[in-house]
Formats: sequence, C-alpha cells, structure tokens
Amino acid sequence: MLKVTDLHAGYGGSEVLHSISLNVQEGEAVVILGPNGHGKTTLLRAISGLIRPTAGTVELDGKVISALPAEEIVAAGVIHIPQGDLIFPEMTVLENLLMGAYRAAAWQERSQKVERVFHLFPVLGQRKSQLGRSLSGGERRMLALGRGLMGQARILMIDEPSLGLAPLIIENLYETIKEINRSGLTVLLVDENADHIAGLANRVYLLESGVLVREGSADAMLRDEALLAAYLG
Repeated sequence: MLKVTDLHAGYGGSEVLHSISLNVQEGEAVVILGPNGHGKTTLLRAISGLIRPTAGTVELDGKVISALPAEEIVAAGVIHIPQGDLIFPEMTVLENLLMGAYRAAAWQERSQKVERVFHLFPVLGQRKSQLGRSLSGGERRMLALGRGLMGQARILMIDEPSLGLAPLIIENLYETIKEINRSGLTVLLVDENADHIAGLANRVYLLESGVLVREGSADAMLRDEALLAAYLG
C-alpha cells in the first residue's frame, strides 16, 4: 500500500533522513520506534508532503505521491496527525471535527463520521459545544485524532500520541487506536516508548540518527530487551 524507497530529507540543506526504505501493507499497524530527535517526525512530514524529499520516492498503491502538494496527498487518503495539540483553540469541538471533513467527499459523510468519532471518544460528544482551548491535554489529543478520522483516510499517520499525557490517558488512547486499526484502517505510528505498542503493532522499525537500523515483527522486537535498551535507553 505505502512504499518508501531510498528517501532522503531534511531542513535548510541539513539532511536528517538517510536512505529510508519501508513499506506498510493495507490493514497493518506499523510502528516506527526511535529516540527523540532522530528523525521520526521528519519522516512523517516527508511522507505527507509537508517537506519535500531531496531524493527517493513515496508511493501509494504504486503511484508516486512524493512530488504532489500536501493537499493532494491528503486527497489520496494519507492523513497525518501531527505531534502535540494542534487544534483550533477558538473553535468548538464540533467545528474542529468538521475542519477535518473539508474535502467534498468527506463532507458528504460528515454526520456519520462525527457519530463515529463520538462513539470512539464519548467525552468529545459531551463537550461538542465547548471551545478547543477549554479541553484537557488528553481531550485535545483525542480531538486531533478524531479530526483526522473525519477525512477519507486510507492510512492514518500518528506522531507520538502519548507525548505529555498521564499513563491512564495513554492506555485509553492506544486502546482506541487499536480499535481504529481493527476496523480496517491502516496505521503508521511513531513513538519513542516501546511499552505503549504491545498488542497494536504488526511490525516495528527502529530509527536511529535518521537511519532505519532494524525491522521485524512486533513480538520479536518487543521481546528483545537488549535491542530496545541499546536503541531506546
């Protein structure tokens, strides 16, 4: 489904990613693990068109998308949920969700999609008329994820959903991501903590200093304590 081949990318002439190659099959949940500051966010930004790769390609269903504008990559079904709480603070919860359905095809199904988000995150339904700035950190993260689900997503790319959240909120959030994946939506997620992904990932890539150093099944990688300690501390 998604194929990245020999990808190089960075900022201002400084290369962050070095010859990255990976693939994500339809329906999979794939996790990219790595320490903070080693290129995970840059990789998602390069796939989603927020930065332009300096070399290599990104393909979706065999079609090269790495030369497309970001909005056309979204239209193709690649939805990127960035790190942090990037919601619209002066809009209500419902208005934030509707912003995720701005394209015509998604807009036609907005009512059903809103109901699905409220099913996954009941607290958002209870707060649908509240302004985004009034939400807790965990609720803002749920809202960001829900807004991503409002589009015509074929693959959902999620950047460190656990960042800065309390353990119970993290547990609930990852359970919801598992449910989203079990419903058939492909997930590519990055994190720096292997503890969060048990039971979610089919496969895991380890990223260090902008290079993919290992790939394997989630079960095998998570059992290898020496490997995780070497790369994740």
